[in-house]
Amino acid sequence: MNAIVFDPTVCAACKTVDCLMNCQYISFGDVAEAKKEKQKINAGKESRVLHECLTCYACQEYCPNHNNPFFVLVELQEKLGLLPAPRPVVAEQLKMMAFKGRLARAPVASPLINMCAFPMLTGSIRGRLYEGASVIAGTDIFCNVMWLHFAKNSVIRERVPKAIDNIMSFFMKDSGLTDMVCFHDECYGTYTTLAKAYGIDVPFRPIHLFDYINGRLDDLADRIKPLNQVVAYQRGCSNRLCPETDAVLDEIFEKIGAIRAPRKYDRENALCCGGVPRAHQRDEFADDLVERNISDMLDVKAVYCVFNCPFCMATLAQEVAERGLMPILVSDLVQAALGE
Repeated sequence: MNAIVFDPTVCAACKTVDCLMNCQYISFGDVAEAKKEKQKINAGKESRVLHECLTCYACQEYCPNHNNPFFVLVELQEKLGLLPAPRPVVAEQLKMMAFKGRLARAPVASPLINMCAFPMLTGSIRGRLYEGASVIAGTDIFCNVMWLHFAKNSVIRERVPKAIDNIMSFFMKDSGLTDMVCFHDECYGTYTTLAKAYGIDVPFRPIHLFDYINGRLDDLADRIKPLNQVVAYQRGCSNRLCPETDAVLDEIFEKIGAIRAPRKYDRENALCCGGVPRAHQRDEFADDLVERNISDMLDVKAVYCVFNCPFCMATLAQEVAERGLMPILVSDLVQAALGE
């Protein structure tokens, strides 16, 4: 088993402890207190952070040294048996998301779109935006990064290589493809940031959905009918593993006339949608996050609540719709601007 890429000397030399001081869910009196708790974690000792962590991935982005603080934290949670969710919930999720052995070899063509564990969203792959695309989906190619929310690094190490092997063996290898578009941030983050940190080999080139869409919009520029509407983007936890793609989303919004109004809970200051604490059975915490997110969107008079994470959309779609916002995936918003 490969150790997570982490340099404790880098942490020891850090003066700001941004990974903890910037946390929106755990408070520290000062940098010295945060430093003390981080040193406990680095030494493999129990810290209150292990109990209070929302598992939102944000500290991965906040660390200016890219030293994988969140992955290290999750590793220690599992080692000490401090699971964020009740054990029966974890057991049920492990069973539900396990490989089912239902894949059949099939030829695929470029662009290859990986829908991960969301086959119900394959209807989004349509029109000129995805012309000629092949789609793969199902739990047998599930990226499994969700186990970070459940302190189950061991499951990630076990299942991610198998998912990669399934993608290659059943689809990409015989078709001669080297590139795969990841519909969900989780897949892209798994096959880039997480794989590198965990020492997992990835034999294909993952392409983020935003990069793919951005390129296609250049090809289809003459078909764009600007929306000219204010949008609120609900940034998912897993986008913290690939924060560079947020700037690409800005380019997409600009091209389709979607106005991303500045608001409190966006970009680095984004809040969890509330779905994770709900899964952890922290319902009051989840309710507070839902209310803060939606109130923030209404304050900027957004028309659309835009998602890239299907789980975030499942969590908030009904709530935002009841408050007068239109819930929509990034891909479908782009389709609207293309008249499709």
